Amino acid sequence: MFKQFLSVVLFLFVFCANSQNFIIVKGKIIDESTKLPLESATVYLTSKKDSTVIDYTISEKNGNFEIITRKSNETVVLKASFLGYQNFKKEISSLNENLELGTISLIESGTSLDEVVVKGEAPPIRIKNDTLEFDAASFKVGADANVEKLIKQLPGVEISPEGKITVNGKEVNQILVNGKPFFGKDGKIATQNLPAEIIEKIQVVDTKTKAEELSGEAASSEEKTINLTIQEDKNKGFFGKVMGGYGSDERYESSLLLNWFKGERKLSVLASANNINSVGFSMNEIFDNMGGGRNSSVYVGDDGSFGINGMNFGGNNGLTTSNLVGINFADKWFEKVDMSSNYFFTNAETDNVSRSSRTNLLPNETTFTESNSTSNRIGNSHNLSFDFEVKLDSTATIYMSPKFVRAMNKDRFTSGQETRNQTDELSNESNSISFSDVDDTSFENNIYYYKSFKKKERGFSASLSNEHKKTTTFSNLNSSTFYYLTAEPDDIRNQNVFRSKDFNKVETEIRYGEPITDSLKLSLASEITYYASKDSDATFDFDEVSGNYSEFNAPLSNEINSSVLKIYPSAGLNLTRKKIRARFNVGPEFVTFKNESDYLSVNTRLDKNYVFPRASANLSYTISKSKSIYTNYNFRMELPLANQFLPVENLSNPLNTIVGNGELNPTQQHSFYSNFNNYDWQSRSGFFFYGGMTLSKDQIVSSTVFDESFRAQTTYENVDKGLNSYMGVSWSKSFKKEKRTLRISTGFDSGYNLNQGLTNAELYEAKGWRIEPRVNLNWSIEELITIAPSYSYTFNSTDFKNYVIENANNFVHRFKMEFTSYWPKKVVFGNDFGYTYNSNIADGFQKDFYLWNTSLGYNFYKDRLLAKVKVYDVLNQNVGVRRTITPTAITDAENIVLQQYVMFSLTYKLDKFGGKKENEGGMFFLD
Repeated sequence: MFKQFLSVVLFLFVFCANSQNFIIVKGKIIDESTKLPLESATVYLTSKKDSTVIDYTISEKNGNFEIITRKSNETVVLKASFLGYQNFKKEISSLNENLELGTISLIESGTSLDEVVVKGEAPPIRIKNDTLEFDAASFKVGADANVEKLIKQLPGVEISPEGKITVNGKEVNQILVNGKPFFGKDGKIATQNLPAEIIEKIQVVDTKTKAEELSGEAASSEEKTINLTIQEDKNKGFFGKVMGGYGSDERYESSLLLNWFKGERKLSVLASANNINSVGFSMNEIFDNMGGGRNSSVYVGDDGSFGINGMNFGGNNGLTTSNLVGINFADKWFEKVDMSSNYFFTNAETDNVSRSSRTNLLPNETTFTESNSTSNRIGNSHNLSFDFEVKLDSTATIYMSPKFVRAMNKDRFTSGQETRNQTDELSNESNSISFSDVDDTSFENNIYYYKSFKKKERGFSASLSNEHKKTTTFSNLNSSTFYYLTAEPDDIRNQNVFRSKDFNKVETEIRYGEPITDSLKLSLASEITYYASKDSDATFDFDEVSGNYSEFNAPLSNEINSSVLKIYPSAGLNLTRKKIRARFNVGPEFVTFKNESDYLSVNTRLDKNYVFPRASANLSYTISKSKSIYTNYNFRMELPLANQFLPVENLSNPLNTIVGNGELNPTQQHSFYSNFNNYDWQSRSGFFFYGGMTLSKDQIVSSTVFDESFRAQTTYENVDKGLNSYMGVSWSKSFKKEKRTLRISTGFDSGYNLNQGLTNAELYEAKGWRIEPRVNLNWSIEELITIAPSYSYTFNSTDFKNYVIENANNFVHRFKMEFTSYWPKKVVFGNDFGYTYNSNIADGFQKDFYLWNTSLGYNFYKDRLLAKVKVYDVLNQNVGVRRTITPTAITDAENIVLQQYVMFSLTYKLDKFGGKKENEGGMFFLD
């Protein structure tokens, strides 16, 4: 009891002590002539010394406003602004105590709205409904600064060393220019290349789905979107980069980026070619496309895949040579049609050599598998997509987004493996060589229609989406599998396999919204989803007599058909208030599940009908300007896959025969997520907490029985429970004095999982948990030097019940140091140094390695040319080793990685924007 009392006293003490650092400025905004209150007038405090924005708010419906701000002895200026009215100013000598300003009367300007804002007198911040708008001219940046440097000056905006942008602690996941994507919604091309001087406004809004955007509903996500609006007289121009480099070991890289825009029309071209495991495009001025360091414009996955603007290419470990051409076009037609389109062609060839050591965990013993493989993949793909938004009239809008993808891959794979038991007896071994041609084609389209009515918040929407995917695969397989501890005959294969997969899906939804009050809306909807799949395998063995692959292999051939029809009527409530946004939907889901198989001349049908409950809810509560809480919940049922359900034997793997189970139940899934955000942009400090979990009942898992030769027989079963949970906290603070900035950020992530499974008919439990503390520092002197060290520690542990081992764990240390110098003038010197240590790696695998990349660049020809020399892996230490722990195995794997090379490159920058002088820019610009 005493401890609880002490905790309360301590909390109140801290709260009161913290409260003593703040004061409240109150007042009321009215119209001078009518004496009526003015809602949503912008009220803000600025420093008299340098006009820096100190704090801001907007007036409420009754005209009242309240600014909670930190105490200060400096003289400040309070300003009030409202469109169509003259600005109000009042000088305040200090902010040491609460201040009641009484009624502030604004006088109409007597001019049209377009004439109200006089250049240089516009308020730096405006708040319009859910839009936070910054006036670009109110924030000072250098003459040649790009948009990224402008964004960094905005109150509440931070850009991490990894390039992540946050506004008041909320992550920005989309950046638009004049309301449209600028070659990808991540916006890095725009922020790093557009000059700040052509930007008129920076608008920050909640990120919405297309349905939320057209219907005007509040956003269901916590993420933010930044929209950059260009000054009308400068909304035309051209910018881009051309880069080429050649280095040791015949390494090369080249990329081309060209962007042209005029008003609503925009054309972008992107092209690349390289053999250094990169898409070939990055705006990083230090390392271009070189990976392994700070380069964050390009996504690189754990498996070596890479991507740009949400599209992934590659997807294999190893060394990749890639070529890419992309075109983006956007325009507005007939004043009513907004359109944008993208086309990408990619070509990639990946070679890999890998080896692995796997400990197989069984209830009563362990076995050990050593394997090695070589692979080669050559792939070509075409990706074409369109977005059309048609404004039919002032009340109705239709949106369409068709997309077509064609991908063709040629694979060659050679592998060998052997498995031994605990007494070191050889249980089995196998070798295989395979060639495959894969052709993937997909088409999908989404159509959304929304109609609003005279009554506010009343609306009707209808949507239709379809998806078609077809994959055809031809494979030639030569394999030998030998069983040593059982009497089973060895498995020798020389065969051709023809595989076809078809998938079709149609989904439609009709929704009607009716306002109950000004803030509460009823939503009635009906959703119908139908999808069907057809999978077929036809296998032909080699005939020694004819010399052809003509012997039909029935046990390795089958056809599976499956279809699902879901009907989901629902009712929901949407609540939208100043501080609260909430949404709740619930209804029954009627499901018809049909499955059919043809296998060994036997036709099998398994049909099921279900009625499931389905519900979702989310809540967003704004405690204050800096504090908010967000939470969501979903409940749904997941059906088994057709191959898990039907009694068809899959014999494609000689070491694992898989058969379905027609008695499977659907899986119940409860998902929950919540976060708390507290970001004080005045002190540049933030605190963030998040947590979530997915709880499953009747989870579908594999049930495997091994014989003495470690040959598996696998089916599927329901288990009682499954849990996947995660939680984390982070804190950051920035200290700025003149041109010096120190940013400290620290965090702690964790996770806990509970998995059940069946091995050799025995139920086991695996409880895994993970912790990952981390700390990052970033110290910089503007335009001179940046030093950014970081460290993280990851610990994974799994406890087993009813298993041969009780626990398995490992930890990883990661240290990184980034150093960048812009001194002397025109010289850029960058270094990225990293150290990684993996514990418990198996013998024969390297536990730790260093990766040091360095770059030296020189700007000349009016800073339009940049010459560089870069060295990848200076110490020649890079390795590709990792450990993976699952409930059934501990695997150490190593893949070949890019080795040390030196690269010389030259980059040419060109740009020309409206409003610039004729002698500026890298090329002649045509209107």
